[in-house]
Amino acid sequence: MANLKASKTDIRKVHNKTLANTKVRSRLKTVTKKVLQLRDSDDKLARKEIASLYFSELDRAAKCGVIHPNKVNRHKSRTASFFLS
Repeated sequence: MANLKASKTDIRKVHNKTLANTKVRSRLKTVTKKVLQLRDSDDKLARKEIASLYFSELDRAAKCGVIHPNKVNRHKSRTASFFLS
């Protein structure tokens, strides 16, 4: 256990950031599963909506620093290639 007050504060901060990042990652995984389920669907409207939602979630995760912006760009590009074509 930490003895210094600053160390205790750091432990609290890391814990809170971990919780926040976990929420973002969990939401991203959920949307990714939905994207993969609709991958072979013929419903273009549903595919377009879920792709839009997926792109939004990716951008939010990058803005918060949870995932790297280059990873976001890669995922968006690959999703767009088979979803929006």
